[in-house]
Amino acid sequence: MKLPIYAYGQPVLKQKASSIAADYPNLPTLIENMWETMYDAQGVGLAAPQIGLAIRLFVVDTTQMMKKGEEDEGIKQVFINAEILEESGEFWSYEEGCLSIPDIRGEVERKETVHLRWQDESFTAHQAVFSGIHARVIQHEYDHIEGKLFIEYLKPVKKRLIQRRLENIRKGNVAADYRMKFALR
Repeated sequence: MKLPIYAYGQPVLKQKASSIAADYPNLPTLIENMWETMYDAQGVGLAAPQIGLAIRLFVVDTTQMMKKGEEDEGIKQVFINAEILEESGEFWSYEEGCLSIPDIRGEVERKETVHLRWQDESFTAHQAVFSGIHARVIQHEYDHIEGKLFIEYLKPVKKRLIQRRLENIRKGNVAADYRMKFALR
């Protein structure tokens, strides 16, 4: 089932999310719905706060960002109760966007490597190091479960330039090709 994506201005997007246990109600269905919602919105990641749940869960599929024939170099993974152990390497800039903030993109600097600990959908523990675009997508989604949005990393001038557009999103005055839930409507 495709779920509405919570838009900028929804309080849940600024909350630090809580860990969950294996007995979280209807977790397999929730994860399935998150995949369907993410693909419908043409995203490469989706965090539970973006569908209104302040829990430490996000899904990532970077296979769709890979060149034809290199899809197996991408990652498709469910991350539950993720914890960043370390970010390392050089900072690199990349233009990011967010399904909760349609039509706004901006250059964000992030470290090139992230060492992460998490559980998968079976609650099996994992630990791995991700780099490049995989690290970036994970860091972006991880920020969501920490109550942080990519626009907080933008340079001050860019932040000023997007203020009116952010207010329009908060009020629901934006068009998206997927269902959204707005703070003021």
